[in-house]
Amino acid sequence: MTITIDAATLRGYPLPDPGAGTKEARGSALVVAGSVEVPGAAILAGTAALRAGAGKLQMSIAAGTAPHAALAVPEALVVRLPEGADGHVDHRVAAEVLLPRTERAAAILVGAGMTAGAPTRALTAALLAGPAEAPFVLDAASIEGLCEQAEAVRARAGRVVLTPHAGEMARCLGCEREAVEADPLAAARRASERLGAVVVMKGAETWIVDPAGETWHYAGGGVGLATSGSGDVLAGIIVGLLARGTKPGEAAAWGVFLHGEAGRRLAQSRGPIGFLARELPGEVPGLMRDVAAGTI
Repeated sequence: MTITIDAATLRGYPLPDPGAGTKEARGSALVVAGSVEVPGAAILAGTAALRAGAGKLQMSIAAGTAPHAALAVPEALVVRLPEGADGHVDHRVAAEVLLPRTERAAAILVGAGMTAGAPTRALTAALLAGPAEAPFVLDAASIEGLCEQAEAVRARAGRVVLTPHAGEMARCLGCEREAVEADPLAAARRASERLGAVVVMKGAETWIVDPAGETWHYAGGGVGLATSGSGDVLAGIIVGLLARGTKPGEAAAWGVFLHGEAGRRLAQSRGPIGFLARELPGEVPGLMRDVAAGTI
């Protein structure tokens, strides 16, 4: 059976009650993202994690861009990752810096805006093999070649959420992009079965498959979401929800809905295209309130 993702459905999967707790009670999100060319990915994802309700935020980014990220997101603790001669993060040293922090995080995002290639694959592998018990969100460059590390992902026992678009899914599965686009649900099922992970198969419509075989479907928030940085925001929302203690499959479903409906609301106020990814997180707190209240 396929579960339709809408407000009525999500009221059956309520988010953790923040109560009167401290920021520590809502969890710390660790966002390992961005690069020299795309530092904004960390900013977008980190801001989205906070808007989704994470109590604390750490952003890890290339040292040369860290001061700018710290100014852009003053709420975050920014971790400077050493750069190699090419200006990109030195994955060996980065793993040493990050592994102790993963143990203190409630949820971890890796990959948004990072440079594709062997260094990001190696850093992803090191973090997955590390001591952290927190759930992971793997996005963009961290998904490339992931099926070659299937045992490390499976060892996380369903506590990994993947957020690929068709191209990233094709590179993960080792098939043509056209094959994924022709049957995105089948691709999501194949990846979920192989990796034992929750898979959010992004596109004009979004399919979510969890390791138990449960399938969710979201009809889409509109063409305006096809814009630079939109996927970074989605990954950030999901890691923020995970930091609060939401189960991985439910965090994925809530994240897809909040991201899509934020796009829908901005389309109504701005127009169908032309709104910016940085505007999406601001819609999230109101959407969570409205779903809980039953007003949407």
